[in-house]
Amino acid sequence: QVQLVESGGGLVQAGGSLRLSCAASGRTDTISAMGWFRQAPGKEREFVATIWKEGNTWYADAVKGRSTITRDDAKNTVYLQMNSLIPEDTAVYYCSAGPKVAFAAGKGPYWGQGTQVTVSS
Repeated sequence: QVQLVESGGGLVQAGGSLRLSCAASGRTDTISAMGWFRQAPGKEREFVATIWKEGNTWYADAVKGRSTITRDDAKNTVYLQMNSLIPEDTAVYYCSAGPKVAFAAGKGPYWGQGTQVTVSS
């Protein structure tokens, strides 16, 4: 099993920045992909960004150019730096981890509890 603990959400004005963190513990050797999904009120959960064990990164078009995903292997922690935030970024952000195929399909299988990001206009 893998446990994921997120932090870093909050309230920020449009144009501001936030850095989300996701610390993994447990059987981290089973993880080949980690990243973030988000769910806004009344909308389905959507992919935000991922970083693979090999270092490859991918971003959703909605955040590309404004966000950077990085990791600290020594701490088993992944970070999502979000800049130039806009109100449309308001959502609960969920950290996810697992094998690449499962992660890409949005099937984790590991999920954090979620952290709220609210961007005011």
